[in-house]
Amino acid sequence: MEEIRVEFLESASPELSMPRRATNGSSCFDVFANLPEDAQASGVVVPAKEWRLIGTGLKFSMNIDLEVQVRSRSGMALKSGVAVLNSPGTIDSDYRGEIGVILINHSATDYVVRHGDAIAQLAFSRSLECEFVAVERLDETERGSAGFGSTDTT
Repeated sequence: MEEIRVEFLESASPELSMPRRATNGSSCFDVFANLPEDAQASGVVVPAKEWRLIGTGLKFSMNIDLEVQVRSRSGMALKSGVAVLNSPGTIDSDYRGEIGVILINHSATDYVVRHGDAIAQLAFSRSLECEFVAVERLDETERGSAGFGSTDTT
């Protein structure tokens, strides 16, 4: 089991902020809005067709061969039209700042993020070390250079 070291911002509530799986079979870990004290009662509005950076109150330290992908929560996307703007966002192993989530509201109505709301999910994966090698010509395949939609046979 991997160890992800978590530091809480001074303003964060550890019992509220620790990432957690919703069920035993969940692949990802939910993360939660940790709003500034002056916004905790009212929430933060993500206006229709706009985006906002929402803090989680967390900082991570993890092994160099890991990366974290920040993904949208399907229920938020379906019910409210709110998603992670740069999904999947990437958190590199050497980043030590607060984990933030850029939420975009695709709907026609404002969306309010409340303190403690689950706002995204985190997926952890290995980051491969690669060496890029220049060659004169790539090997041939059946598909070749056929691109977007080229394998759609329906």
